[in-house]
Amino acid sequence: MSARYISVDRNQPLLLPPDLREWIPEDDLVHFVIAAVEGVDVSVFRVNERGTGSPQYPPHMMLALLIYCYANGIFSSRRIERATYRDIGVRYLTGDTHPDHDTIAKFRRENFDAVAACFVRVLELAQASGLLKVGTVSVDGTKVKANASINRNVRYDRAGSLIEQLEREVQALMDQAEQTDAQDETDGQQLPEALAKRERLKKKLEAARAQIEARHQAKADAERAEYERKAKARQARKRQKRGREPKPPDPTPAPKAQQNLTDPDSRLMRKNLRSGFEQSYNAQLTVDADGSRLILAARVTTASSDYNELIPDIDAMPNILERPTRILADSGYLNQHHVKPLEAQGIDLYIAPGKDARRRKHDFRPEPPPGKPKQQIRAPWILAMRAKLDTEDGHARYAKRKSTVEPIIGIIKSVLGFRQFHLRGQQKVNGEWQLTTLAYNLKRLHILTRTA
Repeated sequence: MSARYISVDRNQPLLLPPDLREWIPEDDLVHFVIAAVEGVDVSVFRVNERGTGSPQYPPHMMLALLIYCYANGIFSSRRIERATYRDIGVRYLTGDTHPDHDTIAKFRRENFDAVAACFVRVLELAQASGLLKVGTVSVDGTKVKANASINRNVRYDRAGSLIEQLEREVQALMDQAEQTDAQDETDGQQLPEALAKRERLKKKLEAARAQIEARHQAKADAERAEYERKAKARQARKRQKRGREPKPPDPTPAPKAQQNLTDPDSRLMRKNLRSGFEQSYNAQLTVDADGSRLILAARVTTASSDYNELIPDIDAMPNILERPTRILADSGYLNQHHVKPLEAQGIDLYIAPGKDARRRKHDFRPEPPPGKPKQQIRAPWILAMRAKLDTEDGHARYAKRKSTVEPIIGIIKSVLGFRQFHLRGQQKVNGEWQLTTLAYNLKRLHILTRTA
């Protein structure tokens, strides 16, 4: 008895025009994305209002295309263009049209206001459906690789010496050009090209030094008020001769201060003490910890530490949402200047009190060497935070953090596959991070509405 197979004839033409709606299940994510994007006000899009040139792709369709592709792990504009031919869901979304990668990349760069508006609209939909009620939120940050090489970093002192070297080389080339003109031996095309190359590098290095200087000047200006406060306090207790003399902030950059020539806003960061340094951004998330697991705010900072990010993370939540009643965060956010103002607003904070001498019962770390002094926490407000977390209720509340914000970071990096930014500059990177979290929110809300 011979086996029977289904006939596969790739040369058979379609007898009837295909209906793309028959290719997509009714509960597919693409329908949800299209419906969510259609409610965004068209005025927030950047389009050619004059109507000159070639016809434009509808802005709602382009935004839905970006969101749907990001939700399915397709981030490159060239890969998105290829998906308009290969992916059935994308072909349905675009109506079997095919924007090229330049059009997709340009729309993404210019329409982050529309992304922000859609981010808020998705949260409004979640509120209207009763799936989102802001109470407890979890806050965390993760390092995401920048679209820049670590080898393009230059130190402040090295940039200065390179500028001097380039100036000497330019002068030598100018002298050579004068000799060439006098002898009239060549057409002189090679020298201007070599000059232009060195001038471009010189301008980049000068811009890098200027940015380093501006950054340190801003830091010194920010620290001046604290210095004046300490100096005044020391002057008041001058007769007691206690404490070290406060040093005024120095706006001069350190010789080792670095700047990246490819993406000047990115910084050298590492995930933890056991990881290596990478050119990265610190991507922050504020997540609903009461059930929906939706992202309520997403922003990017150039600070490698989370120490000064708690209040900005909470303030980044849209105005349509109520202020949270409880905040969960790890020890990186333990900053008195952020904790006290939030507590004054009536918000209950649960923040890990930081590293100390306490160890778990079955700790994986080696035993500390004998005779090493143990770190002691003496600040009353930190001791009060520890006492709150040591209670059974406090421990249970804080435990929700590792089941809310941390898994979402894992989903974005491992399920969606977003591990590196594709744009450069903090403003554009911030927009791309919001686009990525918007894609996650729509995917999450789609699941919640199907199971509700």
